[in-house]
Amino acid sequence: MTLSDKAKSNRMRTSRTNSAPIPGRLRDFEPKVTSRRKAEVRRPRKRVPRAGSKTRKLLALLQRPQGAGIKELLKVTGWQPHSVRGFISGVVVRKMGLPVTSTKAESGERRYAIRPRVPHKTGL
Repeated sequence: MTLSDKAKSNRMRTSRTNSAPIPGRLRDFEPKVTSRRKAEVRRPRKRVPRAGSKTRKLLALLQRPQGAGIKELLKVTGWQPHSVRGFISGVVVRKMGLPVTSTKAESGERRYAIRPRVPHKTGL
């Protein structure tokens, strides 16, 4: 071990054990504004899917009065059933915040539909 290596290790050892703040350490500064905090401050943008995209096609089918069956959605996208269901729950419901209803017909086929939001009545 050379003298410079020994000096470095002593500096490192003392910087870890001293309770006095060391200039340049993260705890001396104000917390950074993270992207999550920025997102809370920003107003959400209304994103519109591109024309002809799979998202736009799926939304058009789901917004029909009768909704859409899983087979119709599979045919339009070429996806597997679990991917369509994941898209509905992850993108349509969580990210877009649209209310989706799921009903099962007597034939056993499940149908999904986007229903318009009903404003809450307040008793004030």
